[in-house]
Amino acid sequence: MREAYKQALYAQEEGEIPIGAVVVCQNKIIARAYNQTEKLNDVTAHAEMLAFTAAANHLGNKYLHDCTLYVTVEPCVMCAGASYWSQLKRIVYATNDEKRGYRRTGVNLLHPKTELVTGILAHECAQLMSDFFRAKRI
Repeated sequence: MREAYKQALYAQEEGEIPIGAVVVCQNKIIARAYNQTEKLNDVTAHAEMLAFTAAANHLGNKYLHDCTLYVTVEPCVMCAGASYWSQLKRIVYATNDEKRGYRRTGVNLLHPKTELVTGILAHECAQLMSDFFRAKRI
């Protein structure tokens, strides 16, 4: 999660919403990404989506059966749906997203075999988001 947090800091430095993600396979980071929606002028350029693409390219396979996604904030509906199709083994996210997180829909959008872990570095990641949006309002 610390590596995902570092990616979130890169996003913040570029004026992006500070969300970072890494994909791990066999205890090795195979993909790193951060939000780039502003930079790429692409609403789908979320950290998770970019990490899924990089991981699939690394593995040469669209399925990420043996992979874990570490992400600093709860995935949105789009990213949760993409995780379903990639068939991730596990998703670990730090902090909930009360406004746009997939869990607010009340529907489990993850693949049935995907394990979910939450709360790792929750305070730090929540604080990063809070500070970012507070600075935007000033």
